[in-house]
Amino acid sequence: MGEEIREGLKYTETHEWLKVEGNKAKVGITDHAQSELTDIVFVELPAIGKEIKKGEELCIVESVKSVSEIYAPVSGKILKVNEKLEDAPETVNQDPYNDGWLIEMEIADKKELDKLLDAESYRKCI
Repeated sequence: MGEEIREGLKYTETHEWLKVEGNKAKVGITDHAQSELTDIVFVELPAIGKEIKKGEELCIVESVKSVSEIYAPVSGKILKVNEKLEDAPETVNQDPYNDGWLIEMEIADKKELDKLLDAESYRKCI
């Protein structure tokens, strides 16, 4: 397939990734997800400070062919949003693991991380 799956990240079956640093995590969508969506034209990000539960809608990504809900991989509080995406939503397509991140959150329960996939398990999932 040629889609990048990075080692060292956590993944969900709904194609979100997490980069965990202490009790915080950056969250984005995987290379597979962005290629399935095709050209992303709009990203609706959540409010900073919002408390969110695992599995709830985190944000919305709109592409030329569909509108997709992105789900919270773990419970926590939104600390930062990637404001760059307001003017340049295509960054998610171009660089989903670096500049195309969506939000940074504080993790409420680190045990939830144990239920996420590693790179190898995610590879099998797709």
